[in-house]
Amino acid sequence: MSINFAMWRKASWQLIKMDDKKEWDALDVVSKWLIATRSAVTMVTVYSCVIAGILAARHGTFDWLTFLVVTFGLFIAHGTNNLLNDYTDFTRGVDRNNYFRTEYGVHPLVQKFWDGKTSLRWFVVSGALASLAGLYALIHTRFSPTTIGLFIFGAIILLAYTYPLKYWGLGELMIFIIWGPVLIGGVYFVLTQVWDWNVFVAGVPFGLSVVSINLAKHIDKHDPDKAKGVGTFPVRVGEANARRVTQISIVLIYVVTLYLVLDGFFTPVMLLIFLAYKEALATIRVLNQPKPAQAPAGWPAWPVWFSGFAFQHNRKFGGLLILALILDALIHHFAPTFWTGLF
Repeated sequence: MSINFAMWRKASWQLIKMDDKKEWDALDVVSKWLIATRSAVTMVTVYSCVIAGILAARHGTFDWLTFLVVTFGLFIAHGTNNLLNDYTDFTRGVDRNNYFRTEYGVHPLVQKFWDGKTSLRWFVVSGALASLAGLYALIHTRFSPTTIGLFIFGAIILLAYTYPLKYWGLGELMIFIIWGPVLIGGVYFVLTQVWDWNVFVAGVPFGLSVVSINLAKHIDKHDPDKAKGVGTFPVRVGEANARRVTQISIVLIYVVTLYLVLDGFFTPVMLLIFLAYKEALATIRVLNQPKPAQAPAGWPAWPVWFSGFAFQHNRKFGGLLILALILDALIHHFAPTFWTGLF
């Protein structure tokens, strides 16, 4: 077994579909973990950490070691959650019989690439690594009550997301809260030792972009989820209402960012995110109609439909957001009165 760096890169950027167990068995451990945990999606955690890191640098407090340890730990924690998600849904019978995921990606339990005991071992090892990073954050912040609270909250969501929260139609709300204001505000706190409610609000746009993917995915899965008794938000409120909520979440990304600019927390350079308008409008437009009964000609990722558009928007918006944040931080550092001097 050789290390497959090309697969590391590929699995970190796109969902991998694989049907041959021999091909799976030939992969190195890291490649298997990246594929099994859907790292192309869990990269949103890295984005959240980078956003928090840039804001901390803008504040004047940045520690590379702490940033890397916390980012690695949270990325592993997200992957751990996905392992538990797959194990829980498989053991409850939700993911059996070629259920959705195996049509566009790998599900090691469904495809018998590994058994339940192996899945649990991977979960335990991943969870232990994530916990070590959490312990580092606790020590670094001298066991601050804020850090302890964030650690406990994250652990509860990790264990409870798949069941019962997702079944109660609350999973999507938790996705927004965790990968937006809580994660960005929390990482910022670990880096700076300061809880800033403006940073908490600044995490809202990215959280909305992440939840738009999750909502879109669950709309894509509405019918099989309903048949399996999985009470996601679209199942609870109806497919049409869920499409409207997803559209609103995308619009609010830009409204909240504009508010933060007008409020003075961000400089107008943050308006660069509006260059993602084409992807935003394409996603909003496609959400006006129900999912097609079959894949349109040339569509490469069926049964993914709405989530494909939302994912592309997230990638474009996320890249522009980070670029804008870097420029915003540089302006705050080198020319703090630049914008005010123009007006």
